[in-house]
Amino acid sequence: MKQYPAEPYRIKVVETPNMLNREERFEAIRAAGYNTFLLKSQDCYIDLLTDSGTNAMSDRQWAGMMTGDEAYAGSRNWEHLEAIIKEYFGFQYVVPTHQGRGAENILSKLLIQPGTYVPGNMYFTTTRYHQEANGATFRDIVVDEAHDPEIDLPFKGNIDLDKLQSLVDEAGADKIPYVCLAVTVNLAGGQPVAMANMRAVRALCDKHGLKIFYDATRCIENAYFIKMREEGYADKSVREIVREMFSYADGATMSGKKDGLVNMGGFLAVNDEGLYQRAREMVVVFEGMPSYGGMSGRDMEAFAIGIRESCQFEYIQHRVEQVAYLGDKLIAAGVPVVKPIGGHAVFLDARQFLPHLTQDKLPAQSLAAHLYMESGVRSMERGIVSAGRDKVTGANHSPKLETVRLTIPRRVYTYAHMDIAADAVIKLYENKESIRGLRFVYEPPMLRFFNARFEYYD
Repeated sequence: MKQYPAEPYRIKVVETPNMLNREERFEAIRAAGYNTFLLKSQDCYIDLLTDSGTNAMSDRQWAGMMTGDEAYAGSRNWEHLEAIIKEYFGFQYVVPTHQGRGAENILSKLLIQPGTYVPGNMYFTTTRYHQEANGATFRDIVVDEAHDPEIDLPFKGNIDLDKLQSLVDEAGADKIPYVCLAVTVNLAGGQPVAMANMRAVRALCDKHGLKIFYDATRCIENAYFIKMREEGYADKSVREIVREMFSYADGATMSGKKDGLVNMGGFLAVNDEGLYQRAREMVVVFEGMPSYGGMSGRDMEAFAIGIRESCQFEYIQHRVEQVAYLGDKLIAAGVPVVKPIGGHAVFLDARQFLPHLTQDKLPAQSLAAHLYMESGVRSMERGIVSAGRDKVTGANHSPKLETVRLTIPRRVYTYAHMDIAADAVIKLYENKESIRGLRFVYEPPMLRFFNARFEYYD
């Protein structure tokens, strides 16, 4: 029997959640238009909507927050955070932002011109929006296996080098402002990228004069998978692996709300001084001063400490294995999930879970709503609703992966909470035929999954 590591922490402060009864949950999700994003936090018993900004901070982080320097310019907490980012990631220049999408916005505005292409290992919602809003077309160059939930590969987030080369041949290197490499790949199920693949992508990009920017949001989880799965890295520290990963990039955007172990924060890091100076100018317009970028001094201090803590092996081992614990329970019960289990979430395969619902009836959206109704567990749709519409034709993007994401916040829940979530999913699977499809009654023009409302098909 597989052994899972115990929590590498002791609980010092507790929060008591509400536990609504079944009728109250039915009314709550109906009032939210069957969109779990529109539920009130107080109405969710186990909240697996996201791991973004939902982390529990350590005593050292809370202590560090008391040293917050809230100066408008020249905060000493920024000096600390900047030094930590340079030390752990190896970049020469850093610009702070309020979160990852702030960094994506600045990078996209600086580098993208209309009519260009940004290749990446599977899209992410806000990332693609910023790229397309600035005139680029996203091109998916992830390996084909990433789109198949049944295939179990150790590095399912890898870039397909032939796909990247084909885009260069088709469009020309001058039409590719940069390659976007995500570590890990969220919508593929939290799948990692191998170090060997990063080196190979770097070599191909050097051949054609292309820049590489990483989406570093869950890079510590990626480093853990490299340590556990890739030959030659078992004896390397997580910190050493992280440093090597980013040595193959020209820059990175990061949301500190994930592997930074904080509730708010992010950055754009680069090696090009000219790009850095332009980013410093733009951060004033969109984020704040270059010495806080939308973060308070106390947030920057907690972020700096969180980066150090996230690279501790005991922490990251428990974090990834707790996710695996939930996934393994579901697999043992025959529940269809994306394999292998990723670093931050378990993704239910809604196509296989609800084979009686075609994709136009929004099976993942309906499954997420029913999971909440039956258990008080909040999750997130990651399928046709999240994929949105083609910016030219207006037709729905129809991704091969139609999933519900059960996302585990860091240092928040115990294995007992995972048992409750697993039991709820298993019970729902046993009664899946009763789940009906949904349709839009309100559809926002962009990033529709955040605010859309739905109703049942008759």
